[in-house]
Order: sequence, then structure tokens, then C-alpha cells
Amino acid sequence: MISFSNVYKRYPNGFEALKNIAFTIKQGEMVFITGNSGAGKSTLLKLIGAIERPTTGSIIVNDQNISKLKNSAIPYLRRNLGMVFQGQKILFDRSVFDNVVLPLQICGFEHQSAAGRVRAALDKVGLLDKEKALPITLSGGEQQRLCIARAVVNRPSILIADEPTTYLDPSYTKDIMNMFKSFHQVGVTVLITAPTPELLESSQYRILSLSHGELVT
Repeated sequence: MISFSNVYKRYPNGFEALKNIAFTIKQGEMVFITGNSGAGKSTLLKLIGAIERPTTGSIIVNDQNISKLKNSAIPYLRRNLGMVFQGQKILFDRSVFDNVVLPLQICGFEHQSAAGRVRAALDKVGLLDKEKALPITLSGGEQQRLCIARAVVNRPSILIADEPTTYLDPSYTKDIMNMFKSFHQVGVTVLITAPTPELLESSQYRILSLSHGELVT
């Protein structure tokens, strides 16, 4: 469950990225967050992942208050979060397998158990046959699939993605969106940002719209 209550985010230069944001997302929901560039979409996702902290207000993620969370507790919060952000660093000097196994190594997984999880994640995103390949040999859509595999290898309860289909052609866009829908179908809470509602294929999912840092729907 994710809950925002009267959340403001003001940066040191005085810019208010988010103003009085309040909403609740139930466990297992799939939600799209829309708005033009600068509307506050990325900031909102970063608050969920404790990459940023709110200036005021309360944010509850999996029963933990992000506003009061100690820095030492953030890694434990993120073990239940899968995050796909624009500009996410792929390690181009390591294989596809080694990129995906990294979060598990950080968490101290034993090698055999980690290898099984990595191959399951790669199979889920259609890259199992490329586990030994270097990322530079992958297409743009395949590199995005790699980022998604790395985000879900920990089997998170919440998956957040910041405009994951930007710069992808329509066929790749459809494949990526189908992947997120498949995670939602097995009970994962999914939040995806998109520039405008018109870009969404289906209206069956809940949409939260931001404009100049304020929630308008």
C-alpha cells in the first residue's frame, strides 16, 4: 500500500515540485501517473523510493513512513521496490547476467539461489538467451528489458517506472507495457509515469494526473 497525505516537495532553490499531494494506492493496483514535462511525476516516484524526502507531509510505503525513515533503513525498504528510472546506469563492461545479478549480490544472496532468480527474471522479459551478451549488443528495447529484469529480480511487491517507453518504437512500447501488465496480474503493485493520458492504450487502469506539481484528478 502507498499513501500520500498533504505532501509538499520544495527544493533549496525555492521551486515547489509537488504541492499538497494526497492519494492512496491499494496493494496490487496498477496506476498511471500522467502530466507534461515538469509536472512532478519523477519527483513523486523518487519520494516513493526514498531517493528524495518530502518537505512536509506523510508518505507511507509498505507500512513505513518515508518522512521519518532513517537512512540506514532505506536499503531494506528498497528490497521490496523495483525501480526503473530514465538514465538508469547499465554496466556496459559486464554481461546481461552480471547486470541483473548485482542487486542480489548486494543483498548477500548465495550464488546458486541468485543465479536461479536472475534466469527467471531474464526469462520473464525475453532475454534468457542473451544472458552472456554485453549490453552494447542489445537494441534500445532490449536494454530497457534488461533494466526491468534488474528491477524485478528481487521479486518486489511494488514496481515503479518513470516513462519506461520513452524513445522506443511502437512495437517495443507495446511489449514493455505488456510486461508491466503481466507483473500486475500476479499481484505486484505497479506505478508508471507517462507524459499524457492520450498515450495510454487502455483506460481500464486508474490514472492520476499532475499539473505544475498539483494533483488534478
